[in-house]
Amino acid sequence: MSKKAHPRRLAETEATAILRNIRVSPRKLGLVAGLIRGLKAGDALAELTFSRRRIAQDVKKVLQSAIANAENNHQLDVDRLFVKEASVGKSFVMKRFHARGRGRAARVIKPFSHLTIIVGERQEKAAKAKVADEAKETA
Repeated sequence: MSKKAHPRRLAETEATAILRNIRVSPRKLGLVAGLIRGLKAGDALAELTFSRRRIAQDVKKVLQSAIANAENNHQLDVDRLFVKEASVGKSFVMKRFHARGRGRAARVIKPFSHLTIIVGERQEKAAKAKVADEAKETA
């Protein structure tokens, strides 16, 4: 009498990780997410490790989580993973005020963001490797 399970929204060769309510503006987070879009998982981790932006360490944790989800939950090959999608969304905004001269006040906006990383397994490289292995065996 329980509810039916929702169908999987991602392909069988994809895994995801989400981090919500990160204390950084979506514009700044989007710059870091753009650095890793389309890269191999190992190259993306290296890029984030040596990035000088503060938020890069949080993005790295999410990427590591997506890789672990792919390996443990979906039995995907870690060596063939790449960052298929790194999307940034807007979360809530804290509004504060800053006291100014002559009794005035200025609004301070403190935005939060969401980050979703989807990693996928490259299939075409597997086919090329299989053809290369067959060629080695026949030679």
